[in-house]
Amino acid sequence: MRIKFWGVRGSIPCPGPETVKYGGNTMCIEMRLSDPDRLLIIDAGSGIRELGNDIMVNDFSKGSIKADIFLTHTHWDHIMGFPFFTPLFIQGTEVRVFGPVSSLKDTLEDIVGGQLEYEYFPIRHIELVSSIDYIETKQGPVDLGYDEIKLTCKYLNHPIRCLGYRFECKGKVVCTAYDTEPFQNVFDTPDDPSYDESMAIEGEAIAKEQNQLVSDFFEGADLLIHDAQYTEEEYLASKTGWGHTPMEYAIKAAQEAGVKKLALVHHEPLYSDEKIDELSEKLCNSADLKGMQVVFAREGMEINI
Repeated sequence: MRIKFWGVRGSIPCPGPETVKYGGNTMCIEMRLSDPDRLLIIDAGSGIRELGNDIMVNDFSKGSIKADIFLTHTHWDHIMGFPFFTPLFIQGTEVRVFGPVSSLKDTLEDIVGGQLEYEYFPIRHIELVSSIDYIETKQGPVDLGYDEIKLTCKYLNHPIRCLGYRFECKGKVVCTAYDTEPFQNVFDTPDDPSYDESMAIEGEAIAKEQNQLVSDFFEGADLLIHDAQYTEEEYLASKTGWGHTPMEYAIKAAQEAGVKKLALVHHEPLYSDEKIDELSEKLCNSADLKGMQVVFAREGMEINI
């Protein structure tokens, strides 16, 4: 498997002179299998535009384009690039879009494909010449229709329904765990007049259990791509409940789960290249990692598994 990062930011694109090194596009990851030839795309943030342009240069001449797009969730920063994915406008392109939905009234096609309407975009979804199938996805195993890849999904902790993906192919494992934050005991509020000690004890057990289930999900992964939008200090000060993980927690959880390589993503849009370099120097070179590789992902980075 070859993994390439086309967008690594969270929340909103942030191009500019201070984000050149790590990039300013929102989440999009390309995963290629050479045998058999498969193109898998995780998230359709603004980074998918450049991926689409690259596909047109390097893949279009080989025949019709087939791709599977896996959306972690439908927040704007993870779907905003979809209308600008050039292969959608090419006759013969076949795309399957997998992803979770939280709304009872809107389908995955309504939410993602609905961006291509005159209110938002000059070309309507109905006018596209490509073939697009939308497949609403839930927690558990997913049948992709081919045996060489095993895919398992896991619900994460985010303000909207969000999936982590675990891809297994020929003994290798690549996992995603974003957007998510550690499960908390919401009943641990001794100062609240309605505080109930028995509820607090039960809440602590449930939070611990849910965090363990997430850890089990990415246990032993050759590559884990994990949310790390904030430092622990920032998270505890004002970001709890926002649906993102402090980077120190992500590193510790990955290490305890026996992950071989950890790529930290969903970088805070306010972080400059200099800031991320400082964090990288502090967190990625520690002797406490005990052999686990940790990197802050950047646009253009490639990892072969």
